[in-house]
Amino acid sequence: MVDILTGVQSNSTMASKRQQGECIKSNKKKKINNCEETPELCRVVRDENVRRAVKEAWSMKSHYTHGDLEFDCHPFPHCVIKNFIRSENFLENLQRELLTLNFHAKSNDLYKFKQSDDLKKRTEPHISGVRSALFSQFRVWLEEVLGVKLEPTVDISCAKYEYSDILLCHDDELEGRRVAFILYLVPPWLCTDGGSLDLYTTDGHFQPQSVVKSLVPSWNTLVFFEVSPVSFHQVSEVFSQNKCRLSLSGWFHGPSLERPPRHTGPLVSRSEHLPRDETLLLEWINPLYLDISYQEQIQEEFEESSEIQLKDFLREEKFSQVCEALQLAQIQWTLKGPANKRCYAAACLDTLPECVRACWELLHSEAFFLLLSNFTGLRLHYLCPGDDNDDDDGGGENKDKQKKESGEKDEQASSSSNETIKDSEPSTPKCCGELRRWTHGNYTLLHDGEAARAEYALDLILPFSCAGWQSEFGGFSCYVANEEDEELLTIYPEDNSLALVYRDKETLKFVKHVNHKSKNDSSSRVFYDFSFVYYE
Repeated sequence: MVDILTGVQSNSTMASKRQQGECIKSNKKKKINNCEETPELCRVVRDENVRRAVKEAWSMKSHYTHGDLEFDCHPFPHCVIKNFIRSENFLENLQRELLTLNFHAKSNDLYKFKQSDDLKKRTEPHISGVRSALFSQFRVWLEEVLGVKLEPTVDISCAKYEYSDILLCHDDELEGRRVAFILYLVPPWLCTDGGSLDLYTTDGHFQPQSVVKSLVPSWNTLVFFEVSPVSFHQVSEVFSQNKCRLSLSGWFHGPSLERPPRHTGPLVSRSEHLPRDETLLLEWINPLYLDISYQEQIQEEFEESSEIQLKDFLREEKFSQVCEALQLAQIQWTLKGPANKRCYAAACLDTLPECVRACWELLHSEAFFLLLSNFTGLRLHYLCPGDDNDDDDGGGENKDKQKKESGEKDEQASSSSNETIKDSEPSTPKCCGELRRWTHGNYTLLHDGEAARAEYALDLILPFSCAGWQSEFGGFSCYVANEEDEELLTIYPEDNSLALVYRDKETLKFVKHVNHKSKNDSSSRVFYDFSFVYYE
């Protein structure tokens, strides 16, 4: 994906040009509004010597510059052509037509910006004209440079990036995409305005490492690059509050490059509870939540929706101590990546101050596992009754999620008697967790590896130091159904509010990018959270 994200995956061929008579009124003197005007492209595209030189540079993976054209293979093959269209009048009319389109707000884990509908059937003279120039004249030029036959498929739309809009790290790979392109129609633009096209290097596993080149948008500049397993890039966040980053973008289709198996990375290690008794609960947790009758109310509510937020969860003095300790310089933070999956800082556990370490142990303790069982009805402790111990008076009613899990085990058991025995044995509850720091530029993304490994689990989020945090800053946790954009649940950072969410194998989560609006003058707001996952 370049500056265009969802839905533009058309396989229809480009419509033929209108016959000249269709653009003429009866008096054959005046053109009607939708008569196509095809622009003349710049000289470097029409120069045979330049074309041959670019073809050689592409095949040799070398650098080449001539006039307004620059080709480079670092970190992956890409080309920048300035003054791409010769007529300034055409460009101004094109910009005017584009700005009259209907734009739809697009927002998910990966991006936030506004996008037009597919432009393959638009009849405005300058939109249809630039489309024709790209997918006929320029496509032929690209075919000769790459030595590859490209399809006449039209894949193009218009995007508007404004203040705090962004497109995070991705590689654009999708079946049939061979070359991605962007044509910028922006006002005078500075690097401090953001919105640059950032190119990433990759490691031995074809994972993005760091941004090594940033292309600042400029008026009438075309950028294109080869879509490949290493073509990781992003549109950096737009910082300007009064400029619009307008662009046309899409893909030329052709035979895809061979892709190696996707790297999945190691599994996060899980551990059993720590041997800590209820004394720890009495010391740390608001007494309200230790009342058995209130725990029963919480469980009833949780079973209705599979999620709950428990406000003022920790004792006030304990919560304040942790907030203060999190500011200490002794804590060492490690940036978590790669950028196509996540970007935030996690604390090194052996550097935690004493009270922060104690809070960590609380969430990891045997007593807390039992408390979570009482809150949710999940089997997170051996004292939690199983389904066969449920009463017949309604008090032992199964949760929907437990029914799903039971059904899944039955299905697995039918395929193998050995699996039947294994599933019937009680598993040992475990958890994994980390202390995270969130500030401007941080996020997590949905990715294929996460979807493949999804399983039933209880998520816990306990935020600190987020007083005054606003939803428009980002940093909130979103739950979505696999392969769907619609949000099922959103959890906003709120001090000392414990969030519990039980998710199934079809539910995924991400943390929305923390944008520039979170900055306060020259400094960035920061908040922290404990993020734990518990498994029955």
